[in-house]
Amino acid sequence: MVTASSVGTWYQTLNKAPFNPPDRFFSPVWVLLYFMMAIAGWRVWTKQSSTAGRYALFLFSVQLALNLGWSVLFFGYQKVGLALLEMFVLIFTVILTTLHFWAIDKNAGILFLPYAVWLLFAAVLNGFIFFMN
Repeated sequence: MVTASSVGTWYQTLNKAPFNPPDRFFSPVWVLLYFMMAIAGWRVWTKQSSTAGRYALFLFSVQLALNLGWSVLFFGYQKVGLALLEMFVLIFTVILTTLHFWAIDKNAGILFLPYAVWLLFAAVLNGFIFFMN
C-alpha cells in the first residue's frame, strides 16, 4: 500500500541513475528475494533451539521491519535522505543476519547473499536519487 501510493506518481518525476532498472524489474526481483529469505528463515527456524538460532531469527525479524521502514520512508513519506540512512542500517542488519544464518545453516546464509547484494545496489540507486533531486 505504501509503495503503490507513490510509484506511479511521485517516483516517476524523480531524476534517477542512468542504470536504474525499469519499474517492471523490481516486483519479480523482490518476489524471488522474499522467497529465498523465507526458505532461509525456515531453515534456521527448524534449527532454532539454540540461543544463536533465536538471535538469528531476532535479526531476521529486525531486518524485515527495517525493510518495511525503508518503503515507508522512501515511498510513503518521500524522505529520500532518511530512507538512505535507514538503508545503511538495513544493510548492516542483513549482513549480520547472513553471518548468523551461515553459522547455523550454510545454505540459509547462501540464500541471504543475493538479498544483501540487491540492497547494496538499491542503496546506490537511492543515493543517486538523493543527490540528483
